[in-house]
Amino acid sequence: MKRLFLLLLPAALATPLAPSLAAPPAAQANDYPTSGRVEYVLECMQKHDGKYEYLYKCSCVIDYIARQMSYDDYVTMSTALRNQTMAGERGAMFRDPVPVKQMASKYKALQASADKACYVQAR
Repeated sequence: MKRLFLLLLPAALATPLAPSLAAPPAAQANDYPTSGRVEYVLECMQKHDGKYEYLYKCSCVIDYIARQMSYDDYVTMSTALRNQTMAGERGAMFRDPVPVKQMASKYKALQASADKACYVQAR
């Protein structure tokens, strides 16, 4: 009996641990770095006078966006939108090209949808 126990012990120990070593596929898909999420939430809260209730609402918005696009697409599209108001020649690369305008519009629409879903008032 002791020998059988010793033979089965390694398999019994390995089985429950194996699934916990790998993250589930859903957790890996479109996962944003914590710093990126925090930056978004802090900026969003600042736009809403730093009210504590927006900690949850703004977190909801970035989670909504993360479910819709990869982090690289988020950075590209949000940069396109943010820099469209930049003055001068440097801003022209964000204002003038049609693909950049389309990216900015797509991100703006997604953000509006996320704001609505998470009860964030537009500012």
